[in-house]
Amino acid sequence: MNQESQSDGPAANGERPHLSWLERIGQALYQPEPQNREELVQILRDASKRGLLDSDALAMIEGVLQVAEMQVRDIMIPRSQMVVVERDADPRSYLPVIIESAHSRFPVIGESRDEIVGILLAKDLLAWLAQGEEKRFDIREVLRPAVFIPESKRLNVLLKEFRASRNHMAIVVDEYGGVAGLVTIEDVLEQIVGEIEDEHDVDGDTYIMRYGPNRHTVKALTPIEEFNDYFGTDFSDEEFDTIGGLVMHAFGHMPKRGEKVTLGQFQFKVLRADNRRIHLLQLLKADGAVKRQEQEETAQGES
Repeated sequence: MNQESQSDGPAANGERPHLSWLERIGQALYQPEPQNREELVQILRDASKRGLLDSDALAMIEGVLQVAEMQVRDIMIPRSQMVVVERDADPRSYLPVIIESAHSRFPVIGESRDEIVGILLAKDLLAWLAQGEEKRFDIREVLRPAVFIPESKRLNVLLKEFRASRNHMAIVVDEYGGVAGLVTIEDVLEQIVGEIEDEHDVDGDTYIMRYGPNRHTVKALTPIEEFNDYFGTDFSDEEFDTIGGLVMHAFGHMPKRGEKVTLGQFQFKVLRADNRRIHLLQLLKADGAVKRQEQEETAQGES
């Protein structure tokens, strides 16, 4: 048998031909180009499983991708939960509110919550307090201009504007010009890096935040009993204590950000999660709100 026939032998027998180290490296590095965002995320998750990315890095990368899809209405602090200061009120009347809330910025209102006249920084009260309240405090002299944005603004665009303008707070308005809520730069960053214990976090006992008649944000740790009391539902709490546990069971796996599942008359969308548990859920009641939300997301994807 000649040398040529011997070299063809292994391939003819179906054995894997010997590859040089350069060819092996090339095969290891080659990955088909992702055709959409889902394929890109899957490649990143595979890289994490192989130890090329740690779980925290993967979560932040997924958060960056998610921010580009989310709108201000998904994370804003609703109007009913805004801590505001009245322009014409005596500072002694709202000083306890400022101290108790521990916020650094407060929307200042005129006749109603729909009339936002500016933003008050808590530090601007320090000089007045240092003088022993002897000097009259004129809030109009220290008001900062308020920034107004629509509910539909994308979070990645808002973050870019925050960085460019150095603003940390924006007032969110609905399609009729009424105040719908507020959003801070910390709220946006939390979608990327996870929960930040900061001045704008709601009380630990506040589990459900209402943004409209059909839209709510629900903490995953909300007790099922409290959820049932709030929405008039009858989800069983025999197997799970929290709404997060119930939703995870419905998924059948550890869900990622953006995944959705329907339970009864509600659609749950994961807003924040890590590789161990769900943290925050968006809830839409199914009386047309879910369909409208899906139509909006489809239109945004096509644009």
